[in-house]
Amino acid sequence: MTIIRPKKSLGQHFLKDFGIAQRIAETLSVYRGLPVLEVGPGTGALTRFLLDEGYDLSVAEIDPASIKYLEQHFPNLSGRIYAANFLKMNLDHLYESKFCVTGNYPYYIASQIFFKVLEYREQVICCSGMIQKEVAERLSATPGSRNFGILSALIQPWYDVEYLFTVSEKVFDPPPKVKSAVIRMTRNDRTELGCDEALYKKVVKTSFNQRRKTLRNSMKPLLGKDCPYFTLPIFDKRPEQLSVEQFIELTLIVDKHLLSTHNNHD
Repeated sequence: MTIIRPKKSLGQHFLKDFGIAQRIAETLSVYRGLPVLEVGPGTGALTRFLLDEGYDLSVAEIDPASIKYLEQHFPNLSGRIYAANFLKMNLDHLYESKFCVTGNYPYYIASQIFFKVLEYREQVICCSGMIQKEVAERLSATPGSRNFGILSALIQPWYDVEYLFTVSEKVFDPPPKVKSAVIRMTRNDRTELGCDEALYKKVVKTSFNQRRKTLRNSMKPLLGKDCPYFTLPIFDKRPEQLSVEQFIELTLIVDKHLLSTHNNHD
């Protein structure tokens, strides 16, 4: 039988508390009829509960040793182990229906995993799992809190994010240097942003580049120094004070200004 040791290069911290694994599996209980893709199953601590609960489960695993281990210990996963980097997978034709994503995610790529899910938001109806506590706090932060940032403002238009519970570093082998948390992102009913999506991302990232400054200062790289809209009250605020709807409003203002500037140069 394969003996598997955590690889530092892959950010592996294997969960050894099956009670926690079961609680993560339960985060998807509302979606029991839908297929589930587990990202980075490692030694299958979470996998066993997802299978026991009867989910239509596939897994994406990049580590050859883990793949071999899973093949030996979970024969009913046969044909449903993707030896692939989740971040590079094309999820378009993975399932015929909507599906869920879950996992005990490698902390160093957690944000990238959520942005990948965001790309496939029409298919991924729920995404849950374990991540670094700080990232979980940023994902679920409300406007006005110090944790509200780029991740919050880009994910929350499309997903309702719940911070479910905190997990001690002691339940892992090896223990990470940080606490962990389990979150759940549930797709909301928004079908369109109401502004140019690429520009929205640019506005969010530009505003948080200087998050301690008011938007009047932080938005100068996009709007220039003499933008006539700087007199509007929204520019008195700092980026973390804006709600998603206000970021959409800000994006429409930026769009209007860029269009008028472009027209003036023609």
